[in-house]
Amino acid sequence: MSLRKILTQGDPTLAKACRPVEKFDQKLHWLLDDMRETLTNAGGVGLAAPQIGILRRVVVVEDENEELLELVNPAIVRQEGSQEGWEGCLSVPNQYGWVERPNVVTVRAQDRNGGFFEITGEEMVARCFCHELEHLDGHLFVEHTDQLYTPDEIDAMEPEEEGPEQEPPKPRPQRQGRRKGRKR
Repeated sequence: MSLRKILTQGDPTLAKACRPVEKFDQKLHWLLDDMRETLTNAGGVGLAAPQIGILRRVVVVEDENEELLELVNPAIVRQEGSQEGWEGCLSVPNQYGWVERPNVVTVRAQDRNGGFFEITGEEMVARCFCHELEHLDGHLFVEHTDQLYTPDEIDAMEPEEEGPEQEPPKPRPQRQGRRKGRKR
């Protein structure tokens, strides 16, 4: 296993659609192992193959038990509900946006040996499924938010008083005009 370099926003690879995996061989196993190690080292909760320069439909996502799920050729087959929350990305370091996603997502995928399975995630796992699968089609989470914030800017929005747990305030940035080529 080896650590791979994580590409950052602006790299053209991140804007390309990935091809399906057709061979379930040792090369795929090495890729998945490298992705697991790279994700763990980076301290993230999800990583898609294009983020390390590989244009194949492969992602790894951390589940609610902090176990890493390997999803090959994944597709969302069901989604329900809605949630809003802060979202970041290893390819957009130190920038976060307020993003709406489904609250429950079911994905059909293959494992490293080609076997099909379905898995359902809720809340953060559902958010990760959506986020990582978008990478496979050349999209970043920044397409879903009007403004990006640094961790310091987010901290400044948090209530300062200690007391009963409160929901963090939703950012209310002024609407920015759509930039040419920017998709939602």
